[in-house]
Amino acid sequence: MNRTAGTPRRSFLGVCGGATAALALSELDIINHLPRVSAAEATLDQQAVRFSDDIEPLVRLLEETPRNRVVEVFADKVRSGTSYREVLTALLLAGVRNVEPRPSVGFKFHAVLVVNSAHLASLASPDQDRWLPIFWALDYFKSSQARDVQEGNWTMAAVNESSVPAPHQARQAFVDAMDNWDVDAADAAVAGLVRSAGANEVFELMAHYGCRDFRSIGHKAIFVANSFRTLQCIGWRYAEPVLRSLTYALLNHHGEPNPSTSDLTPDAAWRVTDSLVDGFDDQWNSGKLDPSVTVAHLQTLRDATPEQAVRETAKLIQSGIHPQSIADALFLSAGEMLMQQPGIISLHSSTTTNAMQYAYRTARDPKTRLRLLLQNAAFIPHFRSSMQSRGKVATKSIDQLQDLEAPEQATSVTKIFELINDNREEASRGAMAFLATGGQAEQMIHTARQLVFLKGNDSHDYKFSSAVLEDFYAVSPKFRNSYLAASTYLLPGSRDRDNGLVDRIRSAVG
Repeated sequence: MNRTAGTPRRSFLGVCGGATAALALSELDIINHLPRVSAAEATLDQQAVRFSDDIEPLVRLLEETPRNRVVEVFADKVRSGTSYREVLTALLLAGVRNVEPRPSVGFKFHAVLVVNSAHLASLASPDQDRWLPIFWALDYFKSSQARDVQEGNWTMAAVNESSVPAPHQARQAFVDAMDNWDVDAADAAVAGLVRSAGANEVFELMAHYGCRDFRSIGHKAIFVANSFRTLQCIGWRYAEPVLRSLTYALLNHHGEPNPSTSDLTPDAAWRVTDSLVDGFDDQWNSGKLDPSVTVAHLQTLRDATPEQAVRETAKLIQSGIHPQSIADALFLSAGEMLMQQPGIISLHSSTTTNAMQYAYRTARDPKTRLRLLLQNAAFIPHFRSSMQSRGKVATKSIDQLQDLEAPEQATSVTKIFELINDNREEASRGAMAFLATGGQAEQMIHTARQLVFLKGNDSHDYKFSSAVLEDFYAVSPKFRNSYLAASTYLLPGSRDRDNGLVDRIRSAVG
C-alpha cells in the first residue's frame, strides 16, 4: 500500500479556524494511527487497476463480521496491508450481493448508493483523514445487511448461464429486455453485455435507462452515476455483479403493471422526451450562455408539470441557449427546494441533479446527453410535487440570496456553522455574506466535509454533502455562491452530536 508518512500534515485548524476546528482536530487526530491513503492510491489510475484474485475472502469477512466488531477487524486488516481499493471493492461487492434494491431503490440499499459518496469524501480529504468515511461506510453496510435479513435475506443468485446471449447479440438483447421491463431476460443480457462491450458503451445504455422514470425519487439515476464512478476506481473486472444489481434496480416498478404496456404517470415525461429528441441535430449544445435565461427558466420550473418542463427546456435549446444556462437553473431549483422544505425530498433533488449532470457530462452520445438534460428538467417538478404531498412548502426563493447586498463586515466560517444549529436561514445569509466579502468557498467546503465525518449518522449526510460540495464547481460563477449558501439548510452544524465513530477507531487502533 502506498504511504505518505513523510508528507506534512495539512492543518485542519487552518482550514476551519476557531474553537470548532480545534475540537475537530483533536477528535480526528486518532486517524493518524492508521496508514495514510495517498491521493494517488485513492484516485483513478488511468491504466486498468488490477486487484488481487482473493477479494472474495475480504468480502466474506465483511459479510460475516458482526457490526460491533467490523471497525476493529478492518482496522487490523488495514494495518496488515489491506489497501484502500481492496476495502472499497469489498464494500461495493458485499452491498450488491447482500442488499436487494427492492421494493424501492433506497432505504436499506443506501449501503450501496453511499459507497461512491464516501469515496468522494475520501478523495477530497487530507491523506490522514481518508479512512474515516470508509470506516463509516463499513459500519453502515452492516446495519443495511441486518435490515435485509429481516426483510427476507435476499442474496444475488448466480446468473443463468444458459440464457446469456452471445457477444454479438448481447446489446440488442439488453435493449429489448429493458424496453419490455423483463427482469429475467435483462439479468442474463447484462451479463453478456458486460463480458463483450466496453465500459463507455455500457455506461451510455445505463444512463439512458437511468433517467427514464422518476420511480424511487431519483435513486435509479443516482445508482447509475455512483456505480460507474466507483467501478472507475476499483476496476472494470468487478462490473458484472454491480451492473446486474443496477439493472435489477432500473427495472423496479413495485406495485404497478408492466410500464411497457401501460400508460403510467412516472413515464409520461419520458414519452415527451422520446418524441422530441429526434428533432435535434448534433449541434444542439453549441448555443450561447445567458444568465437571464437561467433566472427565467428557474421561474418556469417552479410551476411547470414534468411534461411542460421537458417542452420548455427543449424550446430554449432550440432557440440557441447553451445547456449550461439550463443546468444552472436546475441546480438553483434544487437549492431552492432545500430552502423551502429541508428534508428527504429536497435533499434528493440535489443528489439526483448531481447524478444526472454527472451522466450528462460523461456520456458521449449527443442523444443520450440531450435525454439526460430534458429528463433532469422533468424531475424538478416531480420533486416539487412530492414536497407538497409531505407538508408545508415555504415561499422562500433562492433569488433572495442572489440579491443580498454585501455587508460591511465579513462573517467567519466558524460563525456560519454555529448558526446552522440556531437558525438555518441566518446561516444561509451568513454564508452569502462570507462569500460576497471575499471569503473562500473552499473554507466552507472543507469545514462542511470535516463536520460530516464527525457528525454524520445517516447515508444521506454523505450523499448530500458529496453532491452539493462537488456541484459548487459545476454551477456558473454568477450563481454558485447562492447555491452553496442554500446548502446550509441541510449541512451539519458544529454543535450537532458526534457520531461516535472516532471513539470506536480510537479503541480499534489503541
